[in-house]
Amino acid sequence: MKLGFVGLGKMGANMVERLLNDGHTVVVYNRSRGAVDQLVAKGAIASISLQDLTSQLGGRKIVWLMVPSGTPVDDTIDQLIGCMNPGDIIIDGGNSNYKQTQARSRLTAGLQIHYLDCGTSGGVWGLQNGYSLMSGGDKEASEYVYPIYKSLAPEGGYTYCGESGAGHFVKMIHNGIEYGMMQSFAEGFEIMEKSPFKLDLTAIASGWQYSSVVRSWLLELMVLALKEDPKLEKLRDYVEDSGEGRWTVEAAMEFNVPANIITSSLFARFRSRQDESFAMKVLAALRNQFGGHAVVKK
Repeated sequence: MKLGFVGLGKMGANMVERLLNDGHTVVVYNRSRGAVDQLVAKGAIASISLQDLTSQLGGRKIVWLMVPSGTPVDDTIDQLIGCMNPGDIIIDGGNSNYKQTQARSRLTAGLQIHYLDCGTSGGVWGLQNGYSLMSGGDKEASEYVYPIYKSLAPEGGYTYCGESGAGHFVKMIHNGIEYGMMQSFAEGFEIMEKSPFKLDLTAIASGWQYSSVVRSWLLELMVLALKEDPKLEKLRDYVEDSGEGRWTVEAAMEFNVPANIITSSLFARFRSRQDESFAMKVLAALRNQFGGHAVVKK
């Protein structure tokens, strides 16, 4: 198929390359020219604006967005819809909030333009391994672009989740679960690192990859990280969150679901960003006040 692709970051560029490798024709646009030039060398077609991109798409236009969530998505849609026709298709492959996706779908539906959401997982390894895709939106439009989904996903890796927003909702929950899994590995490895035993954490993580009930791709990535830096001495103990964990906790509260693990894992990331915790000072002060427990002063 022929499609436009907007956003050539660490995931987007690899996705385009995977599409090119499977015979698709891809017109690419990115704010920085360097990423465009690199993909042109691999067979993509360059564009210098969104208007230029859509002008190079004949027939029923398909444009895949891989841009940061929030305002960048809205700004891109605003520019695109003036260049598209009834029946054309926009696919948002980023991590947009599902409620915003539903609102955007209603907006484009008024212009008879289909707005599909496709949660995309696979990270920087997707070019090699393929991407797990979770899609939502109009069924007919989703079936029309299925050849694109089929090229990006490995066998069995594509799931049509339902109406508009369903794909991004499922991807949100996927990432919330990921938060909890990562936190469990982090805590377990810290307990082993603090133990009195001289444990080879790289060897242990490697061994767990074989027949262990905790074997997983995350554990495989843990092995790679430990091989590069066995004590993780090159890293700061600072962890960002990109939004999906927060949205998952908000959804849990909205639907009255006690998501203890995911919520705790999100808050653990907040703690990692504190150079000094006032809350811990309060705890120390209270223990000193009611029990005379020792405190450590500066």
